[in-house]
Amino acid sequence: MSTVAEQFVEVLLQAGVQRIYGVVGDSLNPVVDAIRRAKGIEWIHVRNEEAGAFAASAEAQVTGRLAVCAGSCGPGNTHLIQGLYDAHRSGAPVLALASHIESEQIGTEFFQETHPERLFVECSHFCEMISTPAQLPRVLRGAVQQAVGYGGVSVVVLPGDVAQEEAAAPTGSSDLLVRRGTLHPPDAQVAELAAAINAAKKVMLYCGAGTRDAHDEVMTLAGRALSPVGHTLRGKEWIQWDNRYDVGMSGLLGYGACHTAMHEADLVVLLGTDFPYDSFLPGRRTVQVDHDAGRLGRRTPLDLAVHGDVGQTLRTLLPQVERKHDRSFLDRMLREHAKALEQVVGAYAGGLKDRSPIHPEYVADVLDELAADDAVFTVDTGMCNVWAARYLTPNGRRRVMGSFLHGSMANALPHAIGAQFADRRRQVVSMSGDGGLGMLLGELLTVKLHDLPVKIVVFNNSSLGMVKLEMLVDGLPDFGTDHAPVDYAAIARAVGLEAVRVERPSDVRDVLATALALPEACLVDVVTDPDALSMPPNISAAQVKGFALAAGKIVLGGGVGRMLDLARSNLRNIPRP
Repeated sequence: MSTVAEQFVEVLLQAGVQRIYGVVGDSLNPVVDAIRRAKGIEWIHVRNEEAGAFAASAEAQVTGRLAVCAGSCGPGNTHLIQGLYDAHRSGAPVLALASHIESEQIGTEFFQETHPERLFVECSHFCEMISTPAQLPRVLRGAVQQAVGYGGVSVVVLPGDVAQEEAAAPTGSSDLLVRRGTLHPPDAQVAELAAAINAAKKVMLYCGAGTRDAHDEVMTLAGRALSPVGHTLRGKEWIQWDNRYDVGMSGLLGYGACHTAMHEADLVVLLGTDFPYDSFLPGRRTVQVDHDAGRLGRRTPLDLAVHGDVGQTLRTLLPQVERKHDRSFLDRMLREHAKALEQVVGAYAGGLKDRSPIHPEYVADVLDELAADDAVFTVDTGMCNVWAARYLTPNGRRRVMGSFLHGSMANALPHAIGAQFADRRRQVVSMSGDGGLGMLLGELLTVKLHDLPVKIVVFNNSSLGMVKLEMLVDGLPDFGTDHAPVDYAAIARAVGLEAVRVERPSDVRDVLATALALPEACLVDVVTDPDALSMPPNISAAQVKGFALAAGKIVLGGGVGRMLDLARSNLRNIPRP
């Protein structure tokens, strides 16, 4: 008879799991040893369990299959929590093994004792402890089923002594692959939606990640209703490509005419989005389509809520939608969008080959041009989110992922590790901020250890740029955001990776082209302008007042030179009439 640890691994193999990310140690050792002896599954050593959870999240998002991470008792599994929050909010099917202290010591405040069965409840669909061998394999199969079926995290807590016990029964087999059905909306709701679209003169579609498999249907609806189409950051990769109706993105990272189109429309149709920033939504004349009924109406009041899969809803809807003929609203929004891009996005990226310090927009623009058509981009939280949102071009084959809902720093490199393990032949590019990279810097060792061909582009501005922007908007002089310069290329070379430091704009293109062409990992450390900030396309009077107040405080504090640097950095390339 096998042990509980061996049975645990056997169930994972039946679920198609190929690897487990984690750090070995104490109560986790029986499971790790079972992995060592098993065929078809490998242990992936990372330097921090947090990175292991991020890596599992990325692997699950790239493949759509269950991915697994693990942490030993106490500090080992508490490190998982940041990455698990990210995975759960992203809907990534991830199973986390949180090993525990010996059963007889639970409740005695023993060394490294925590209560993982409580700790992970908020960031999971399923969180249970296996206290006896008789609970396997049923509890573990239930955990797998919920992670894959609902899309999100399941946590199984396993004391080390239980893992070593003999299994109570044979593992057997069971079909663990959840074949998720397509949710059909009620006919009456679809009829009401069609009537609302037909009655409105100006319709705008705002699309999120729920449009993943509905690109063609959205384009057909936009063509029939002559609707501008905007998107969220998570919706960008699914809806922006091959889109003649694109008006950009709304929100804090937004650009283009999306915000204007949304507020001028007679009807806003939210498709597969749980966009959280309600202040950017019009708050009226809105309908929403989503497969998750719990999301309907929680961000804005609705004239109509439609419960259904976006693709299926639109396929049912389209025969009932009348073709519109007045293109004036659509054409005006497209012109405004083009004008906004020319004045903001194009202005920053163009004509900067010979100007220092290097503008991060230019780096992102060149990276987008040179990267493979099926590249996976992982993006650090902060200003890298802005550059990715504005300069990366989706095409239906590329992937762009980040901690877009949880907003954790340091996600880009461990996300890239998981994406690269999912497919070693695919180009994976980590757009890392220096702040994020510094937090989980040890994962450079993981890249080297496993010989992963990840390309790491560091936007090194020696500053927490997004935090600086938040302070200025709130009327505060930036404080604690800047730090001493760090040569990340030297650090990467010290751990055995190829690395180049770029300080001249004229070198950006050639260095990136060379790095992307290498068969092995490479870190490109680009020293960028710390004063290059970004503003959303529409800001409130209070935010403008905040900037003015912050500027005044900085000048009164003797920082007039810094304000001039900030102004020059952000205005120097705006085209003159």
